[in-house]
Amino acid sequence: MTPVIVDAVRTPRGKAKPGGGLSGVSALEMVTQLLQALEQRTGIDSSEVDDVIIGCATQTGEQGGNLGKTAALMAGWDAGVPGVTINRFCTSGLDAIGMATAKVAAGMADVVVAGGVESVSRVPMYADEGPLYADPSVAAATGGGVFMGVAADLVATLEGFDRAELDAYGVQSHHRAARAWTEGRFDPSLVAVVDASGDVPLTTDEHVRPGSTVEEASQLDGAFAEIGASGQDAMLLARYPQLDEIRHVHHRGNSPSLADGAGAVLVMSDEKAEDLGLSARASVRATATTSVDPYLMLTAGQDAVVEAVGRAGLELEDVELVEFAEAFAALCLKFQRDLRIGPDRFNVNGGTIAMGHAFGASGAILTATLLDEMEYRNARVGAVGISGAAGLGSAAVLER
Repeated sequence: MTPVIVDAVRTPRGKAKPGGGLSGVSALEMVTQLLQALEQRTGIDSSEVDDVIIGCATQTGEQGGNLGKTAALMAGWDAGVPGVTINRFCTSGLDAIGMATAKVAAGMADVVVAGGVESVSRVPMYADEGPLYADPSVAAATGGGVFMGVAADLVATLEGFDRAELDAYGVQSHHRAARAWTEGRFDPSLVAVVDASGDVPLTTDEHVRPGSTVEEASQLDGAFAEIGASGQDAMLLARYPQLDEIRHVHHRGNSPSLADGAGAVLVMSDEKAEDLGLSARASVRATATTSVDPYLMLTAGQDAVVEAVGRAGLELEDVELVEFAEAFAALCLKFQRDLRIGPDRFNVNGGTIAMGHAFGASGAILTATLLDEMEYRNARVGAVGISGAAGLGSAAVLER
């Protein structure tokens, strides 16, 4: 059976701070409203759903207790719908979609809702105090103590990218995102969630800065130099002795800002979609999950895209659009250079540098935006990829 995506929805992304656009909406509320939106948009009876799989990177407090099942209950869905919450750090939302498609392809499920959520403003990064980063002995032994921004600076240093290139990419992301919002390119998948008062607190991705300039970016100090000087640079230089220094070239203008948000997709077999009278927006040709040296950390998403494209029986030239989580500008420049994917195919409407990174939600949000753009451009093949902590990466190839 061929797994297909019937619909995809996502929230706007709010600034991850008190008073941010979605700070008044909990992770549970976001997922619940997306499940209801999928039900309303497609007319599917919830009793048809075989599972709900939700990715979340910080599963504690409000984001603990299996949001996948809890949201299904809160949405008023049939009591027979199971639910699970998974954690593969930043790749969680995309991995949830991969798990859903695997279940459908294997004949173990007919209909699965999958996606991800993160409310960083309400449940801060590292709040779960996992040993990978909270236990000094574990962090030192595994590389889990490397801060992501320092790892990005390591990639920039290893690859020889200069500050001006990174700043130009960051500004481009903001300009593309601003244009896309003006043109309504994100409208098809957008669900403006409501808060406890019944108000709609946010209707766009809150981080976008339309007036961003290279001149402005060039005045910003490297954000991770102090962290590097605290001992992380020395640790990385010992691991990469060919380097004399780590150049700290990333800052808020060329790095992803933290965000709140959620995304969800409705996956089913092509046969089930036909039985229910639903049209498939795309089939999932292949998925992949990879891992690299956790000290280097952020290059695995690129590897996952290559692996997924190969599993789909395609060449990179066949991929017409790529949505790649902008885990710092250096990773995007490396991706485009190594895989020969030009700016006309890569993050054409901006990315997480401009619109924010909501950890476990980002992969699902990117899947929704990829589908929207593939339909807008009448593109046949697209790929989505994301890198995460501890050297993890995930990807999927979609075909219309």
